[in-house]
This record gives sequence, C-alpha cells and structure tokens, in this order.
Amino acid sequence: MFERILVVCTGNICRSPVAEAFLKQCLPDRQISSAGLGALKGEPVSVLARQLAEADGLDVTNHQARQLTSTMIREADLILVMTEGQRRAVGKQSPQSLGKTLLLGRWLDGGKGRDIPDPYRKTVEVFAHVHILLKDAAHLWSKKL
Repeated sequence: MFERILVVCTGNICRSPVAEAFLKQCLPDRQISSAGLGALKGEPVSVLARQLAEADGLDVTNHQARQLTSTMIREADLILVMTEGQRRAVGKQSPQSLGKTLLLGRWLDGGKGRDIPDPYRKTVEVFAHVHILLKDAAHLWSKKL
C-alpha cells in the first residue's frame, strides 16, 4: 500500500503543489507532500496556479516550496514526477528509487501516459491546460491506488 506519496516537479510552485492538493482531496487517508528538483524555496504557489486551484475548491495558500532531499526520496512509498527527465533526475539522485518513481501523467491519454509540461511564466491558457492535466492525472491515480 502506498501510504506516503511524494509529488515532484521543478520549482514546486506550479505543478506539484496543485497535484498534491488534488491527491489529498482524492486520497484523504494518505500522506501526500511535494517538492522540487530546483525548488524556489519558501515561495508560495504561483498566482495563476493558485487561482485555478482555488476555483476547483483546493486550498494551497499555506504552501511553501521546498527542495527535494534524499530523505524525502527514501521515505516516500511512491514518487510521482511530471516528466521522464524528472524521473531520470530522481533516479540519478537515488538509483534505488527508480522503481517507485513514476509519471503523474502515467494513466493519461487512455493509459499511454504523457509528460505534464511546465506552465511557469507562460500564459493563462497554458496554466489552465496543465491544471486540467493535473486534475485528471490525480483522479486517475486515486482509482489505481
């Protein structure tokens, strides 16, 4: 059973905190957290990501970006990343964790899976598209776990 789930993206201010909030909504009995490979430490969720999250009933107001650590990797039962490149980066940091590191978008596109692009410093349309991917991916994972 995957009790401790860690969601990872780049800066921990756009994708992973919103995915964390969606997963917490879907899986309230699990320990879910997020971090970034190159975290903008201490920063809140980006304005556009927060607005979209709040419109979906999520509360991300207390989020503070944090850097991914080897302790977080070791303690997680499942690590969900946004891209295959991030999966490789986690594996480089901790080779033994590669087997528990999967794409958040693994079940999207009818099970073919896909990367979830970084909306950082992009348009509201890009943020909205990514938000829908995060929501769909979280709901699909909640059905698998």
